[in-house]
Formats: sequence, C-alpha cells, structure tokens
Amino acid sequence: MGRRYIGIEMGDHAITHCVPRLKKVIDGEQGGISKAVGWQGGGGFRFYRLGPPVFEADGAIRRDIRFPVLAAHVWFSETGAPWPGPAESPFLGVHDGRGYALLYNGILGERRPNGGNVLTRPVLALLREAIQRQAPGFAGPLTVYGERSALSTAALAADSITFKQTPYDVKARR
Repeated sequence: MGRRYIGIEMGDHAITHCVPRLKKVIDGEQGGISKAVGWQGGGGFRFYRLGPPVFEADGAIRRDIRFPVLAAHVWFSETGAPWPGPAESPFLGVHDGRGYALLYNGILGERRPNGGNVLTRPVLALLREAIQRQAPGFAGPLTVYGERSALSTAALAADSITFKQTPYDVKARR
C-alpha cells in the first residue's frame, strides 16, 4: 500500500494486538482496508523496545542506571549513532577518529574513592590497554567521561584527552 509510518504504543497490547495485526497485513490477510484496496501482502516492520530512562524528571541521572544504558546514551549524544557495544569495557569505541570512554559504576572493577570512576594515571593505563584490545593502533584524541580527573589540564592536553565530568557533562538532550 506504499505506507511508511512509525507507530508508538505503550502497554502489553503492543505485543498482543499490534504485532499480530501487522504480521497478518504483511502476510496478505484480507480484511479492512487490505480487502478494499486489493492488498496482496508484502513489506515488513521493525519492533523496538525503549530502554529504561537515563534521567529523572529534574534532569539528574537516575541512581539505578547501569553502565550499558549510560554508555549507549553517552555514545549517542557524542556521535549521533547507536552504540555498538560491548559493555565489558570503559572504552566505548572510535567514531570519526575520536575515541570515547566512560568511567562509571565500577566498570573497571574498582569501586574505592579515586578508583575506576576517577581518571588517574593508573586508570588511564588500564583504559589505554582496553583501547588497544578493541581498536589496535588507535592513538587519536580521546573523550573521557568520569566522576573527576586527577590529571592536570596540561597532562590532559598532552595526552589529547577531553575530560567530561559525570553527571554534569552528560546531557539529557543532544
């Protein structure tokens, strides 16, 4: 029928009613408008579920947000593209010659103060190891999100690192 649209549904009926109806239309079921226009079937659809919200109504990052959800949000807000994963590393990937990393929720297994959520020389060394495992040879500029940086502005500049503080620099909107 040449239709293109985005349907948005909330509730269980999205699965119990909408998906079966779309499948019937694609299979050529003759009823309603399909019969009236002589529709023979064809086409397709994609069904997506929204992830949990990253932000509270006041714009604060939700306390229960997990690393993969925040990582996907940070990646998308920086690149405009879906995050390719994986969720086992603080290094999110490379996009247009720039690397992105997120130090959050103990992703490095270090939950003490000045540990894995704070950019220190030891954490940077672990991050560089992760970068070489995931993007061998990458030595380009790097944006790192973290609780805070223990590295000086000069040290960040020398290492081509842009540091962004979580939660303040994590944007609710692109």
